[in-house]
Amino acid sequence: MISDALTTVRQRIAEAARQFARAPDSIQLLAVSKTRPVADIVTAIESGQRCFGESYLQEAISKIGALRNYPLQWHFIGPLQSNKTRLIAEHFDWVQSLDNEKHAVRLNAQRPTHLPPLNVCIQVNISNEPQKSGIRLTELPTLAQAIAELPRLRLRGLMALPAPCADFNQQRLPFRALHTAYQQLQASGLALDTLSMGMTNDLAAAIAEGATLVRIGTAIFGERERG
Repeated sequence: MISDALTTVRQRIAEAARQFARAPDSIQLLAVSKTRPVADIVTAIESGQRCFGESYLQEAISKIGALRNYPLQWHFIGPLQSNKTRLIAEHFDWVQSLDNEKHAVRLNAQRPTHLPPLNVCIQVNISNEPQKSGIRLTELPTLAQAIAELPRLRLRGLMALPAPCADFNQQRLPFRALHTAYQQLQASGLALDTLSMGMTNDLAAAIAEGATLVRIGTAIFGERERG
């Protein structure tokens, strides 16, 4: 059951936090609800979950509308496209997958003025995988500074999806590199507070290296059906 799975995930987060001298309440759980029906999300809400991550825009907008009476926080975590930025700016609280200035400028211009600034994370291609979205670490300072100057965006931190790896110590290495880059941006004067890294199979390694938000789908909702 989703409620039992959420309890188990929260216990995993708390155990990893304690193991690595972290406060469990310093780590936010984002439930990745893409492809999941509204009924599953309602079950998670009834179990105390309030933050949800979506990747497919039209599906997400339908869910946001259906669940508008709940006090939820919606994160867009999929690849950005120029023809989708307006709807994302209008409907989401967070964008975690921002990786270029053009999209940042569009989101800034399209964010409705009656809403607070859109929270954003820069996606870093931390494992330098050619098929993945995200910028390289060397490009990060320039993009971060450009985003920080846009008034309708609030740069909160960094996000990454490292290449899959089964070994715990090897899992830690890309997360450590992202955390170092995060600290360097903070030292440069940027007020970052979010390090979004870690999923079902590597959340402990991410927490060990400073994650403040973990994105969990499978461990909460089960395996997605493959078409």
